[in-house]
Amino acid sequence: MSEPVVAKKGPYMVELEPGIHYWCSCGKSAKQPFCDGSHKGSEFSPQKFEVTKKQSYAVCGCKHSGQKPFCDGSHSKL
Repeated sequence: MSEPVVAKKGPYMVELEPGIHYWCSCGKSAKQPFCDGSHKGSEFSPQKFEVTKKQSYAVCGCKHSGQKPFCDGSHSKL
């Protein structure tokens, strides 16, 4: 499998409304950290996730988190 593009060496702090969201796993989206379809034709696909509470979330920007789509600090090892 190919390695994703590191979009940002740190999390995106985003306020999310309750509902379903799609996290970019390839790193090529222009709408980071969310999918815009840039993965088409690759082995990557967006990761669907749901939040139930409106609040700020640390969403992974490096694409290497072990807790995708949320940041776990993996960017500090890149």
